[in-house]
Amino acid sequence: MTLRTIKKRRRECKTDYKLRLGLLKSSLPRIVIRKTNKYIGIQIVESEEAQDKVTFGTTSKALLDYGWDEKLAGSLKSTSAAYLTGFLVAKKVKTGEFIIDIGMALNQKGGRIYAVIAGLMDGGLNIHANKEVLPSKERLMGEHQSEAVQAIIRKVMEKIDSGKSETKTEKKVKVEDKKIEAKEKIVKVKKEIKK
Repeated sequence: MTLRTIKKRRRECKTDYKLRLGLLKSSLPRIVIRKTNKYIGIQIVESEEAQDKVTFGTTSKALLDYGWDEKLAGSLKSTSAAYLTGFLVAKKVKTGEFIIDIGMALNQKGGRIYAVIAGLMDGGLNIHANKEVLPSKERLMGEHQSEAVQAIIRKVMEKIDSGKSETKTEKKVKVEDKKIEAKEKIVKVKKEIKK
């Protein structure tokens, strides 16, 4: 009997080599979905002779450019944010057939990984997935959350669909307007105190 050494990345629960081999044999580009403590990350990866090349990548942090409220930045890993991130990637890539690579992530029905897949499919990408495992449309659009959050989700969805993101200069103008507004309020309060 011989002992077999387990590869380091398998020991660290980072790579499932059997799954990776199957993905590489498909010869389709992969959409790699990863969850972190703060964001959902999506990359489109093409493999040539077992060497991976990332052709496109984004995280849910990009939703801030499409009007996601910065006060809700802590929720950029939510089901709705995962769905919108998938939708954003689909609109940026536009067409193609892909295979999903979820790595060592837990495979939970209706989870955030499947929310990303629902966003990719709704955005127009050709992905084979069972519709039963995807979260409900109500859950994806945040109907379980407050009206304010639902409005933000709808606004972000419309901006992604139209392709309009807020540039950094637009954000700076908004910040400057808020600063001016705050200064005016301070001056007003100081005048009232002097009276």
